[in-house]
Amino acid sequence: MPSISGRILRCPLALLPALALLALALPLEGQTPPSVFEPISTPVETRQFGDLAEGPYNRLVIRNVMVIPGHGGPPTGPHDILIEGNLITEMRSFDPVAAERAAQAGQPLERLTGDRIIEGEGMYVMPGMIDLHYHVRTEPIPLEYSYYLKLAHGTTTTVTVTDGRFDQVWADEMARREFGKLAPRQHPFWNWGFQANATREQLEDPAEAPRIAREMMAAGARSVGINGLTWNPEVFGAAARAVTAAGGVTTVHLPPSNLAILNAVEAAREGVTFIKHHYGLAESALPRRSQSFERGYNYNDESHRFRAAAQVWEEVGWNPESRARLLNDVADSLVHYGAKMMPTMVVYEASKDILRAQGLPWHERYTHQALLDWSVPSPHWHGAFHWDWSSDDEESWRYAFDLWGQLIYQFNKRGGEVAFGTDDNYIWATAGFSTVRELQLVRQSGMHSLEVLRTATYNSARALLEPHLGLVRPGYLADLIIVDGNPADNFRHLYSFGAIRMAEDGSMYRSRGIVHTIIDGVVTENANLMREVANMVADSKRDVEPLITQQPFLPPGHR
Repeated sequence: MPSISGRILRCPLALLPALALLALALPLEGQTPPSVFEPISTPVETRQFGDLAEGPYNRLVIRNVMVIPGHGGPPTGPHDILIEGNLITEMRSFDPVAAERAAQAGQPLERLTGDRIIEGEGMYVMPGMIDLHYHVRTEPIPLEYSYYLKLAHGTTTTVTVTDGRFDQVWADEMARREFGKLAPRQHPFWNWGFQANATREQLEDPAEAPRIAREMMAAGARSVGINGLTWNPEVFGAAARAVTAAGGVTTVHLPPSNLAILNAVEAAREGVTFIKHHYGLAESALPRRSQSFERGYNYNDESHRFRAAAQVWEEVGWNPESRARLLNDVADSLVHYGAKMMPTMVVYEASKDILRAQGLPWHERYTHQALLDWSVPSPHWHGAFHWDWSSDDEESWRYAFDLWGQLIYQFNKRGGEVAFGTDDNYIWATAGFSTVRELQLVRQSGMHSLEVLRTATYNSARALLEPHLGLVRPGYLADLIIVDGNPADNFRHLYSFGAIRMAEDGSMYRSRGIVHTIIDGVVTENANLMREVANMVADSKRDVEPLITQQPFLPPGHR
């Protein structure tokens, strides 16, 4: 593996901060990260990340686990799984009854052995999840805060919106590939033209699109946002097709300000890979180009913008012809043109029940104070638009979620690919916890639980052009999660706090959540990751004043 310094693999952990600074000082152009599918040659040097993780190993064995393959099929097993370096190399069926009979006969079955053995009786293994859209947010939030929450809740690959911290995230990914950083594997998100030698005029010239796309891919881009081109369908389509031809993927958050020019079906026809969020979907079924905006609407006022974003679903749903068009013609068209849906429903859920969002049980211990500050109603922060938020607004969003879910169901039923993203850390959505909640919300569309898990594994791996991720089978990279409980039966087993279960004696206990996340063969200790997150959050909340959302529920005199 090539490295930034040529020595990272052999450097002590104490030197990693200095190496990170070195990486930041290097020019970005030409620093294309190596292919994600790069099997490690054994023997390997097993690294320790304090008590947070260890690996990779020459031979890591996970014994006696049920396997959820990731492609939508049911659990199978038990299996013993062999990982050599960062690659799954063997899966061997294990029959406990046959093993017991062989032992009684004095001929114990031959088992896979290794440098480390994880006994997994009663646990389930599935592929690591792939979050195609999340934000690390800015200082004072440490990058490790998001990294550890993501890993502890089963996300092993991300498309990271770097929020002005591109150099840091890029350096972290380069270091991670040399086992010098504990983080998900990351594809930093690039906007159209980033790192390309192009003027504004060239960025908006369809003839220049192939050159710009090639330059971006050569500089390391994989996922390219083309939101800024939605005002011009010709340029938008040229960029979408050029990025695809150059080996990347494109995403669009269709801004309501330009939906009269380009809706979701038209963006799909122009060749975009992902339709993110919900924008442009209902608008594609309107009987005219624009929705019925309320008098005085101002797109730059987020309280207006987000109210109208739900109201358009009511406008479509209450009209029988428009509703039928949405659930048939729009669904068929998106499938026909090959665009993928990336709902990110969890980041909008607050709008249909704001008190629930503000009172989520993990906020006190695991939500960084800066995230809480930036979510409290304020015209100064993006996504903090819930002032004067009414019961009518919540009902509009409840209706929107219901109809949006029906469209997702129809799209999936007709052969469309639903991909996975969360858009945290925004609007009361906390990294990691939002991963699990997004699964639950997509499940409410009517998709089967195994199909929902497929969106976060197999579908997203293929959509991101990572064919060696997203499945549990030999020849695939060792990005796995080991879960105390069957996530296909109950997604809450994926939360760090697990799910409440009843023992045979009638007592209650919690499952342990995801015990280990494995990324590139490195095994994390997820309980310890959450300990570190709790420490960061405790530091962030020292000497802070109660927020307006908290004040009514604190005892008198509490600070």
